[in-house]
Amino acid sequence: MAKDSSFDIVSKVDMPEVTNAIQQAQKELAQRFDFKNSKSSIKLENEKIVLISDDDFKMSNVVDILESKLVKRGVSLRSLEYGKIQPAAGDTVRQDVTLVQGIAQEKSKLINKVLKDNKIKVVSSIQGEEIRVSGKNKDDLQAAIALLRKEDFGIELQFINFR
Repeated sequence: MAKDSSFDIVSKVDMPEVTNAIQQAQKELAQRFDFKNSKSSIKLENEKIVLISDDDFKMSNVVDILESKLVKRGVSLRSLEYGKIQPAAGDTVRQDVTLVQGIAQEKSKLINKVLKDNKIKVVSSIQGEEIRVSGKNKDDLQAAIALLRKEDFGIELQFINFR
């Protein structure tokens, strides 16, 4: 009897890369002429990035700098969830950017439904914030991965533990 093969679907953010990108963005903010005498800053607090700037226009520049550094370090922008720009202390504006980790229950159900509807011979089960997909044939598993890569679930998916 052949042993079932499986893989896990997860949505994780590489936190060391996020930290490096934020440090590079802070360095660029400090060096750029258009941010001289500006109160702009980027901080990482737990799973949240806090952006502070003088006004909405400068805030959009801060966001551009942050996003460019994250992309260079291979962090998907789909992992970012932007909050509203709010007034903050000292004539500044503040925006919280949440790092989305894990696959929410609704998304997990949607992924399972897509796999079932396409009649690929795999079994998927939700395990907390990840999904385990197993099947007898590795080709079926690769077909499932190809199918899920084509679909847009609004989050970044990684496929790990392929065995």
